[in-house]
Amino acid sequence: MAGHRIYSISVASVYPHYVAKAEKKGRTKAEVDEIICWLTGYSLAAFNDQLARKTSFEDFFARAPAMNPARSAIKGTVCGVRVEEIEEPTMREIRYLDKLIDELAKGKAMEKILRA
Repeated sequence: MAGHRIYSISVASVYPHYVAKAEKKGRTKAEVDEIICWLTGYSLAAFNDQLARKTSFEDFFARAPAMNPARSAIKGTVCGVRVEEIEEPTMREIRYLDKLIDELAKGKAMEKILRA
């Protein structure tokens, strides 16, 4: 079965939209970066390298140094789909990220977003 179209899209092409969504609600690029690094285990420098390389979502998550085990606590819906019910692993990781960015834009405290 062929992967979803989003798998081949570069993280770098979507990242500005994550930042814009957060900044429109008074949050910061640094908070977006913190969320992405928390979720994937990338250092900020390694994350920026992935952006510069225009890494696809599929490769970005496949190469993630240490996916955060607390991500399984992420619950709720993104685009009408419950993230905890998504069976395909790469799509679930992408939706976890989407959900965290949504929570940031909705004003949720970073401690709660990062499941601290």
